Amino acid sequence: MPTASLAAPSTREQIVRVARRLIRTRSYLGFSFQDVADEIGIRKASLYHHFPSKEALGIAVLRESNQSFKDWAAKPRAPAEALEAYFLMYRNALQAGAAVCPAGALAPGWDCIEDELRQTVRELRDTQLMWLTGVLGALVHGAAKPVSAGALAACVFATAQGALLSARMSGRPEDFDAVIDPLKAMLPT
Repeated sequence: MPTASLAAPSTREQIVRVARRLIRTRSYLGFSFQDVADEIGIRKASLYHHFPSKEALGIAVLRESNQSFKDWAAKPRAPAEALEAYFLMYRNALQAGAAVCPAGALAPGWDCIEDELRQTVRELRDTQLMWLTGVLGALVHGAAKPVSAGALAACVFATAQGALLSARMSGRPEDFDAVIDPLKAMLPT
């Protein structure tokens, strides 16, 4: 029985994929258009056909990441299951120990990036905070000591980002767990 062949990614898709990996492993300031061109095997000038600037490429990476998160978050899950899935997504899909979140990778050079790129980072952060606020709101609803779901969402988001960074420094996914496990123990379920 013949199998359906998947179309090869377009040049634009390859550019975004390579840029996402470089942002997550080198940071936004740690790669150039030439690095992307070399890895794909095209001329640097060809990148400008798809993206007029490195900032436009960064925006495309972050918008795609935001859409991927929205697609992931749209899967129906019970609140406790959703929160656990969020931590697993950070640990596994974002490759704790080997990489960082694409939005988090832009923070070190925050003052060196364009306003539109900063706004796109904020949009990804806001998307996650809104989702976390809904999930945590459902979990803290009956808690003995009420806590603002929004404040708790900001804490969870910041802790997950910090745990990724810590694991990246050590190269050990276990260091992500060492930060997240105590947080999970403190959260309502």
